[in-house]
Amino acid sequence: MIEFYSKAALPSRFGSFEIYVFKNDENKDHAVIVHGDVQGKSDVPVRIHSECLTGDVLGSLRCDCRDQLIESLKYIGSRPYGMLIYMRQEGRGIGLLNKIRAYNLQDQGLDTVEANLEQGLPVDERKYDYAVDVIRYFDIKSIQLITNNPEKLKYLEEHGIKITARIPIIIPPTKFDEFYLETKKERMGHLF
Repeated sequence: MIEFYSKAALPSRFGSFEIYVFKNDENKDHAVIVHGDVQGKSDVPVRIHSECLTGDVLGSLRCDCRDQLIESLKYIGSRPYGMLIYMRQEGRGIGLLNKIRAYNLQDQGLDTVEANLEQGLPVDERKYDYAVDVIRYFDIKSIQLITNNPEKLKYLEEHGIKITARIPIIIPPTKFDEFYLETKKERMGHLF
């Protein structure tokens, strides 16, 4: 369950947004970035983006997270309305410490899936209950989900969110993230 806490204007290079924060039972500071009026709307473009300190903030080339974040904000900012839910689920939910340990294992030749399993961790520990609650808070009738992750689609649909379209995010691979992206496609079923 979530409870509205505060909101503020968030002018950005991608357009004019408002940033919302909600109290939640996870006790995490997730952020909701809204462009335009999404209240009660249908076909709202929505991106659920999991935090990636190394990519989003530091510009790491090991993943495409920052590029996905930027492209999503550009897209949402160009539409009449839309939303980005920024969830504090670093490293597919395993946290920064374990993510850096996974990076070290990847440097030794393991892929991203093997690196998590080697640590006794799940491949993907993310949950999207908060995102479901946010979409319901705004009484959004249906969404167009900006994602390549079929598990995200499945999770939302199983929790009663109507998805009318999937908007893919196509980011050309670099020599640094090509193996990572191929692993997500082959081992985790990501769509491109």
